[in-house]
Amino acid sequence: MKALKLTAIALATSSIMACSAFNGESATTVKVDNLEVTKQNFAHAETARMYRNWMVSGDANKQFAILQNLPPRGDKAPTVQMNDDTLYGVAIVKAVDGQVTFDIPDTGDTYMSVQVVTENGHGEHLIVEDGVHTVPITDSSTAFLIYRSGVENGLEKSREGLAKVDTSQFNFAVDYQLPNYDFQAVEKEVWERKRVVDGIVEKEGVFTYTFPRTPEKVTDLTQWNLENAAGWGGASPVPLEGNKYVNSPVIDGSACYTTTFEDPDNRFFTSITAYDMEKYLIDGAVAQNSHSWKVNADKTVTVSFNCGENAINNIDTKGQNFTITTRHYGATQAVIDSEKDPIITAIKRS
Repeated sequence: MKALKLTAIALATSSIMACSAFNGESATTVKVDNLEVTKQNFAHAETARMYRNWMVSGDANKQFAILQNLPPRGDKAPTVQMNDDTLYGVAIVKAVDGQVTFDIPDTGDTYMSVQVVTENGHGEHLIVEDGVHTVPITDSSTAFLIYRSGVENGLEKSREGLAKVDTSQFNFAVDYQLPNYDFQAVEKEVWERKRVVDGIVEKEGVFTYTFPRTPEKVTDLTQWNLENAAGWGGASPVPLEGNKYVNSPVIDGSACYTTTFEDPDNRFFTSITAYDMEKYLIDGAVAQNSHSWKVNADKTVTVSFNCGENAINNIDTKGQNFTITTRHYGATQAVIDSEKDPIITAIKRS
């Protein structure tokens, strides 16, 4: 992994400076009208920003907001580190007696899940079974429902799945009022924490997300805040149900790199996605996943980065430096228990 660290000295330097200024979540706060962003409410503030993004772009508190295509590249995306393997649908709904209701249609062999995210940023439930579901939510009067519809059978099948959702089950939060945050100040806080994540990855080799499902499961508030900044909306790593996500160090976009690994054999799928320095998708860099990647003769998998159009399972970042995120959907117990991600650990310059 040393070779990877040497590719981004300038970024590592800026990350170390950010770590020094932000280490341990200092008591410094940012004044924002009647609210201030603090260590204690950062997850709430960042979640409010995500509510705002989807309300502005899709009226998600009034209708089922569906992205008909894969997420936009760059900062046009409403959320950081979006999947390149699923289409998205979002509904912001109001709880009734502390519960929210939604529908997952029968989509055949196309993956679909619903993640229930509370106003405090916790993905309290991740459900993949068909049917109408009513689930409780903790410390929240509304919930942000994230539908993910797999594209393994093509975009049209993915769209058809989202179109089949029974939206009459949604109690849309039409009267939801955004908390009075200065969202530019929230974005600044997000940017600073992303730089801290960069520094951790350069030092440790990976950044692994835990995504505690409820407030009482938060054992490290600093870690939780970093997860919200760099990967808001991820699901907890529950064996064969939830997901595990890991970020790599910065990789030099001007050179050819590969990684060869044994297929993790997760329940749903495994994917490898490249992101720019702000954790957004890169134009032209298509994710590789276990639905379609080519397998070696010895049953291992090789994924290439910037190695030419004829390279096996190639991801082309067009010369940009990048990081990858590995996603293990329906992660196995072995994947969850692993301290180091086998895909990231095996990255080497070719």
